[in-house]
Amino acid sequence: MKRAILGLGLGLSLLATSFGEEPRKEDRPNPDAHYSLGPDSLPREGVPKGEIRGPFTLPSEAYPGTQHTYWVYVPAQYDPSVPAALMVFQDGHAFMADNGDVRAHNVMDNLIYRREIPVMIGVFINPGRRPDQPEPSAREWGDRTTNRPTEYNSLDDRYARVITEELLPALEKDYNISKDPEARGIGGSSSGAIAAFTVAWERPDHFRKVLSNIGSFTNIRGGHAYPDIIRAADRKPIRVFLCDGRNDNRGVRDGKYDPEWDWFLQNVRMKDALTEKGYDVNYSWGMNNHNQKFGGAILPEMMRWLWRDGPVSTDPDDAIERDFRRPSSGR
Repeated sequence: MKRAILGLGLGLSLLATSFGEEPRKEDRPNPDAHYSLGPDSLPREGVPKGEIRGPFTLPSEAYPGTQHTYWVYVPAQYDPSVPAALMVFQDGHAFMADNGDVRAHNVMDNLIYRREIPVMIGVFINPGRRPDQPEPSAREWGDRTTNRPTEYNSLDDRYARVITEELLPALEKDYNISKDPEARGIGGSSSGAIAAFTVAWERPDHFRKVLSNIGSFTNIRGGHAYPDIIRAADRKPIRVFLCDGRNDNRGVRDGKYDPEWDWFLQNVRMKDALTEKGYDVNYSWGMNNHNQKFGGAILPEMMRWLWRDGPVSTDPDDAIERDFRRPSSGR
């Protein structure tokens, strides 16, 4: 009898769907079920592993009374005598988590080794907090417990000052970071993604590559205005990769639809504005909810595209160019 009831329920669901009715939420496939990390996001045998150093604490003058925790990824191929590229990730704890949805340090290990991206220092920085506030975690990214909402969602230059005037000088004391803004990228997810875009938008003389996953270009603190701001401003020399999902937060609040709170719509609007202004922009739309499942799965391709113009040798006798990058003896 139980099997018959289950069969009847399934049949009614399929019948409703065939007549154009939207299936109940509990009957829909999980939008995130098809996204998993590929081999370039996992440790691979024979690939030299970089080192993650830290945590370090960075007192903030841009936001007095707060501090930022960050970690530094140093690839095995880093040579202090050679300027390295730089990639900064907001919500660092989430991007570097060994069991997380992104595992950016593994991606950098694999792609640097195969010469698909340049040798680069990676920085995983968390949103600012007062010393008495908890560090963000996988469960709570800090929106309710840290300075994250103010720093990441505001359309001003204060967080750009944290990165360019506070973080960069601290890094340059210990590492040989390229001064070329084309050799510097910044990325994040959700509010961390709009923060990354704002840093490059405000300081293209420091950062010109932006990686945006499920970016919160919505009206949290006016982020939905960016497409109009982009169209009204002179084109800036920045490159952007956007990714989002059709099931990201779709703007229904208290039973009413508000397009300014539709994450997917606002990401499409960003793509349209950047494209119309002639920016170097790429994008990919998945089925995911508001999380890092899709962005984590395609992070290797996003990184390849952002860093695709690294120097190469076409000399057929250049044995170094055809070989994998070995660990540096000068590290």
